[in-house]
Amino acid sequence: MVLNQSVYIMLTDTGTLFTKSIKKYTKAPYNHASISFDPDLQELYSFGRKNPSNPINGGFVKEDIFEGTYSKYPETTCVIYKLEVTDRDVEKMKRVLNVFKKNQRKFLYNLLGVVGVSLNEPVEFSNSYFCSQFVAEILHRSGIRLWDKLPALVTPDDFRSNQRFHQIYEGKLFEYEPVKKRFLKE
Repeated sequence: MVLNQSVYIMLTDTGTLFTKSIKKYTKAPYNHASISFDPDLQELYSFGRKNPSNPINGGFVKEDIFEGTYSKYPETTCVIYKLEVTDRDVEKMKRVLNVFKKNQRKFLYNLLGVVGVSLNEPVEFSNSYFCSQFVAEILHRSGIRLWDKLPALVTPDDFRSNQRFHQIYEGKLFEYEPVKKRFLKE
């Protein structure tokens, strides 16, 4: 088994009222998780706001750093991790991701699941996820088992504490070099 590929997990804090509320409870520095298959974060996926101006309407999203929610919060802080995986792992993850892409209108944000995490009781509905549950689900369905708990109980902080993830950046999202270079080109 040759670990010759990487996937990237980005944890963020936009500083919104919703994230401040979560942070107050969790005491964790980051409260949103996304997954990407490139270090430039051009293909970035998660569960969150479908419309940057509407925090109520959530679901599966392809996040756009320059036009999506992050564009509204230029002071967003983040940490980016690299997870080394095999070619086969990436193939499986992309297959799972394609199911989400093809059915994106059917997926909802699992707000009750966030409450369930705080109670250590998984709240799962078909076609309903919260951000870290979604990322953990992609990894789990691809055969990458990183925790001894269900994806519905995985928090953004669980990514920070797992030794398989290698931190490659921490700071302001728009100061991350690949993002900064893309921003200057646009």
